[in-house]
Amino acid sequence: MPPYRPATARHSGKPAATDTPIGVLERPTPAGVNAPGFGSDVVAETLRALEIPYIAVTPGASYRGLHDSIVNYLGNTAPQMLLCVHEESAVAIAHGYAKVTGRAMAAAVHSNVGLQHASMAIFNAWCDRMPVVVLGATGPVDAMKRRPWIDWIHTARDQGALVRDYTKWDDQPASPGAAREALLRGTWIANTAPQGPVYINLDAEMQEAKLAEQLPPIDAARYMPPVVTAAPADLIAKAAAMLKSARQVVMLAGRTSRGEEAWNARVALAEALGAQVVTDLKIGASFPTDHPLHAGAPRDVTPDTIPAIRHADVILSLDWVDLAGALRAVGPSPAAKIIQISLDHRIHNGWSMDHQALPPVDLFLSTDPDLVVPELVKAIGGAGKPRVAPQPQAQAADREPAGFTNEHIARALRQVIGARPTTLTHLPISCEDRWWTFRHPLDFLGSDGGGGVGGGPGISVGAALALKNSGRLPVAVCGDGDYLMGVTAVWTAVHYKIPLLFVIANNRSFYNDELHQERMARMRARPVENKWIGQRMADPDIDLAAMGRAQGAAGFGPIAKASDLPAALEKAIAAVDAGQVAVVDVRVEPGYSAGLTAAMTRAKS
Repeated sequence: MPPYRPATARHSGKPAATDTPIGVLERPTPAGVNAPGFGSDVVAETLRALEIPYIAVTPGASYRGLHDSIVNYLGNTAPQMLLCVHEESAVAIAHGYAKVTGRAMAAAVHSNVGLQHASMAIFNAWCDRMPVVVLGATGPVDAMKRRPWIDWIHTARDQGALVRDYTKWDDQPASPGAAREALLRGTWIANTAPQGPVYINLDAEMQEAKLAEQLPPIDAARYMPPVVTAAPADLIAKAAAMLKSARQVVMLAGRTSRGEEAWNARVALAEALGAQVVTDLKIGASFPTDHPLHAGAPRDVTPDTIPAIRHADVILSLDWVDLAGALRAVGPSPAAKIIQISLDHRIHNGWSMDHQALPPVDLFLSTDPDLVVPELVKAIGGAGKPRVAPQPQAQAADREPAGFTNEHIARALRQVIGARPTTLTHLPISCEDRWWTFRHPLDFLGSDGGGGVGGGPGISVGAALALKNSGRLPVAVCGDGDYLMGVTAVWTAVHYKIPLLFVIANNRSFYNDELHQERMARMRARPVENKWIGQRMADPDIDLAAMGRAQGAAGFGPIAKASDLPAALEKAIAAVDAGQVAVVDVRVEPGYSAGLTAAMTRAKS
């Protein structure tokens, strides 16, 4: 497959002044090895044949053979190792890279202990439907080859069982030839829609054993056939007929790629139909949020989007994450005809409930929405007129918010960044749509997928890696809890010269859980004043900027006043433009806006 070229490469932007190529870092002394001699050499050269550019690693003896092969056989290029201080960061970086490129890079984790560390990040990638090739290892399967104690506790009978319920596929190959095939198959499966992580467990003995004979050469591309999931022409015609005859269409723009052509096709389809479009902050930007046809807030189904859905007679779901939940928000039995376009059913299982409730569907197209939307545009034609005039977007009064809140962060970022191409690699759950406008598929990459805490930093580093030299400014707005759990990803970004801006919305609390405790107290007629206990991170306050500086980043703050924030952001962005990682610690007040609190309270009900 050809190497990925970001779609935004042609966009004007301000590249880093000292944008050091990663490929010049960590160059090993040449070992003079030009042919595979060990099992792990076969694994390494297969990674190269698959054109996997990077492998994020947290070191461990279980894959010391592969580590040596990447360094001394491949010269630490194609793939190049990215050292991570925690396995969760290693997989999260690969996840973030895939969110931008749509293609898998690799991550290596040490034995059963490393896999357990990595499991949350693997679950995030699974729920986010993002491809990652996770390589693990085990102590020698042959018990007679194990070192006392350590190899025994780092060997599991069925290591893949730890993550089998939230990976697309796993394997434990027993020979170099089987390992090569496992990598070919695993990478193909990970990158094939619906995408997701795979896990390949490498026996330490297989890695370190000398090759008995050379394997015959193969053409890796022949083992990676594109899988085209086009919908039958009659179903496309039927869907087009339903949409054309509808009085009012609502399009739920769900999981989509970062491609500009697919983005433009969704806009064309909405305009041809006069369809109102609903988007969701759980996933990446899928439709311009300032378009007249964009309905309400990009936060799943909200009070301002419910009327559009309720009055529609046809609802078109483009792989919406929770279609049943969206429909239930408007009533128990929707009158509208439902068209669902998705491949997600192909990886649903009985362990993980991330498939959500079962929705009613009148016409189902088992295909990738990005493939079928252009076909619908052709079938419908571009001369369509809106059946119902689109309603203008309600604009909140542009007044200064009270206190010092996350809205001040968004306002200051907009003021300092201006029209510069920017990618929001992460946002806290307290973000509101009216604070930022998305006009390009790379403007926002979506959430972490699994709803845990701690994925934001690593995902943002991986995304920034993929955006390097694209002309776009990567910005991660993370909550303090998320940042603290994944903070060591900052070191990897600094070490490998991956420019990135972290802005930490530091309310010194796990505040989402304060809302949970407040609700419980009200339900039980108990004091709501106690909701902060076991939630607030104070006495002492944690200096988050200092944690960035300790790892080599440029640290700013803590910023305690809104008036000081623009100047701090200007300095931080200048540092990023100079090739650095910058961390800005913003001491916002605990609390959400009234509208967001009400919406989140409804979600908890």
